[in-house]
Amino acid sequence: MKKTLTAALVVATLTACGSTSQTGATGSAEGAKVAFLMPDLASTRYEQADAPMFKAKMKQLCPSCEVIYQNADSDAAKQQQQANSAIAQGVKAIVLDPVDSAAAATIVKSAQSQQVAVIAYDRPIPATPADYYISFDNEKIGSMIGQSLVDHLKKEKAKGGILQVNGSPTDAAAGLIKKGVHSAVDPSGFKLLAEYDTPDWQPEKAQQWVAGQISQFRDEIAGVVAANDGTGGGAIAAFKAAGVKVPPITGNDAEPAAAQRIIAGDQYNTISKPIKIVAEAAATVAWEFMQGRKPAGKTALYNTPSELFVPTVVTRENIKEVLFDSGLMKAADVCTGEYAAGCTELGIT
Repeated sequence: MKKTLTAALVVATLTACGSTSQTGATGSAEGAKVAFLMPDLASTRYEQADAPMFKAKMKQLCPSCEVIYQNADSDAAKQQQQANSAIAQGVKAIVLDPVDSAAAATIVKSAQSQQVAVIAYDRPIPATPADYYISFDNEKIGSMIGQSLVDHLKKEKAKGGILQVNGSPTDAAAGLIKKGVHSAVDPSGFKLLAEYDTPDWQPEKAQQWVAGQISQFRDEIAGVVAANDGTGGGAIAAFKAAGVKVPPITGNDAEPAAAQRIIAGDQYNTISKPIKIVAEAAATVAWEFMQGRKPAGKTALYNTPSELFVPTVVTRENIKEVLFDSGLMKAADVCTGEYAAGCTELGIT
């Protein structure tokens, strides 16, 4: 994938962009500790991809360094405790994907007061600037999934309106995705029937809300913009439980279950944002801070030097090329049971 290769090359240049840091480690970083603090277990990506990929890159950069990995399981207070513990253990940098973007300001202040650099990961921390922010462009993700759905509905000459299932109200990244979705949906000509901010991104909460909207709007629902694959899966489950046809529904994260739903025709799109790109970029930036250097951002968001990568929309039309031919997924892991026939139809082997 050209975009993936380009992004990887950008990551590789981060080290060359370093300059002296006012926040972060000084002296030798060999044998140093770095914390990798993730927000929840509702999304499978953190345990299955982000953490192992970050650890692998750190091991490559610094074989003697130690990664302290913790998952807060959607508990902001627990994440604060994990951060405090990491600081007490002497970490030189913290890579933080916050449960609550506002509450995470306290973590940033505590860490920086101890000369520990904070790299915001995936979700920004608006109130107090972190030392760096690494993510795919979340506002762009929202506009891409929303526009992809709108274009499809127009092509199919669909009638009715759109439901919008947003992410967690405590997640600043969800707010950016929401803003991007509105930029596509609001001028589309399709009525926004209703929208919902999903607590902690819980698929069950999304399913419950969508079930209520089906009871109210039923045949008026032309499509659903869901902010990630979990909420999209919840929306699909609601339509199936109601015994009505599943309309085009979006997603984001390219989880294996979402790939299966796209192959089966249940989910319209998702977003491929290869986690390896951001995980390795975060490790590279953390290593710079651990050595007492401060890499320059390519842009800035919330007064924070930032690196924002551009993702790819995935539908049935390009799923083979983007997810399978690229090696991001293996047919053996996805094309099982009831999905085998769909994979054969799409030439995924």
